[in-house]
Amino acid sequence: MEEMLLERGIVVSYETIRRWSLKFGAAFARSLRRKAARPDDLWHLDEVRIAIRGKPHWL
Repeated sequence: MEEMLLERGIVVSYETIRRWSLKFGAAFARSLRRKAARPDDLWHLDEVRIAIRGKPHWL
């Protein structure tokens, strides 16, 4: 997160991110759990497990 903000010219410390997470993290997580998934929602995966000839591979 620090690097993402730094790219935009915003300098924050690790402690700032930690405090923000403590203050807003629980409410944000509750709102995500409350929202029901819709058929037209888009999901982006960082990695996927596939099996080729029975051997698992991670992409």
